[in-house]
Amino acid sequence: MKNLIKFSLSYQLKLGVLLGIFGAMAATIPVKAADQVILKYSILRESVSVAELSTLAETGEVSSSLNAYLKMANKKPEELRNLLNKNVDVDPVFLSKVLKSFAGDFVLDEVGQVIHTPSKRANRESLRGALVTSALSDRNIRVIEILENYPTPEIHVDGDRLADIYQQINGVVSQIPRLPF
Repeated sequence: MKNLIKFSLSYQLKLGVLLGIFGAMAATIPVKAADQVILKYSILRESVSVAELSTLAETGEVSSSLNAYLKMANKKPEELRNLLNKNVDVDPVFLSKVLKSFAGDFVLDEVGQVIHTPSKRANRESLRGALVTSALSDRNIRVIEILENYPTPEIHVDGDRLADIYQQINGVVSQIPRLPF
């Protein structure tokens, strides 16, 4: 039993070091992240820059084009800002393990219905990378960070279901200590 505990702790330490190295490399190596979000509310679709959404999330300032789109969609900028800033605390090592499990695939597929690549290909991989990268720097995930770290130039987002992402991620994270790895 002691050997199993030592192995488990050793494994976690090695994985933590590898994720730390990955995080340090990610901070120094330029990675192509999303530039544009195709934001969909009901039948309306609009291309919005990730920078516009980041500004909204950080400062509450909304660009005139985003404001006009949100008015057409009958949505308030503050509502979108709150969704973008919803926070889930998570250990990146455990998150990485969970997202590589059967339960993780299920969550990635569900979140992939809301945030996905234009072709809906490689959703799991793209989301897994965005989620883990988001958790590496500060041990939490916000929806805006997922968009900022998404590894494709364009992302499609179902705004009507954006709140679902937070609930799905939070649900999985709350189950982490109980999931077998």
